[in-house]
Amino acid sequence: MRRVRVGCAGWSIPGRHRALFGEGDSMLARYATRFDVVEINSSFYRPHRRETYERWAASVPRGFRFSVKLPRTISHELRLRGAGPALDRFLGEVEGLGGKLGGLLLQLPPSFAADLRDASNFLRMLRRRSDVPLACEPRHPSWFDARVDALFQRHAVSRVAADPARLPAAARPGEGAGWPYWRWHGAPRTYYSAYTDDALAQLAAGVAAVRGTQAPWVIFDNTAHGHAVDDAARFQSLVESGRPARGRERPRA
Repeated sequence: MRRVRVGCAGWSIPGRHRALFGEGDSMLARYATRFDVVEINSSFYRPHRRETYERWAASVPRGFRFSVKLPRTISHELRLRGAGPALDRFLGEVEGLGGKLGGLLLQLPPSFAADLRDASNFLRMLRRRSDVPLACEPRHPSWFDARVDALFQRHAVSRVAADPARLPAAARPGEGAGWPYWRWHGAPRTYYSAYTDDALAQLAAGVAAVRGTQAPWVIFDNTAHGHAVDDAARFQSLVESGRPARGRERPRA
């Protein structure tokens, strides 16, 4: 299998999984001894200073990459309208990551139906400011439409493949995804459940079947009980060796 970047939403390391990682001066530095990507979700809830992003970038190896979630002010409160000032602030902050900024994540609320005019205006505004890869996780069924696919392709936006998927199309990356991006949140209980070996094997097959211009990312977001780290490590072993790590079969809830 071609290279797949595997990581977690955040870099917290539960004590029971400490042996999976090497030594480091910080939790992030230790996390980066095992994984080469991470998704920053805290930026959704609160801003971080540019200097904070600079410190994070300095604590990881050269090949490490971050994806950063856009603030809820943009996605949930403004719903992409009049978001220029908030977007400028956010982009100014994440520039602190420098070349280690791998991409941005835009997650839309389940109640947000597709509005092609607002989405087009926002994406044009974003692309005037940045050409960084963007992955979007829409959750209203109206976003899974050929017109939206065309809009996303026009602005180089990849649609996230999510689990659990609210509808079948949501389980697969969007057509022509330049940056294939999976977010696995835990199933059947979102954020809490661990994944079985069979589920991870099915994910590996799905990732292998998708082609993009960039290496695919697989992010585990089932962090509530600390399963993300173990699932990411098991999946990493699977894609690197072609077989699951031994003795790691577990129930889904």
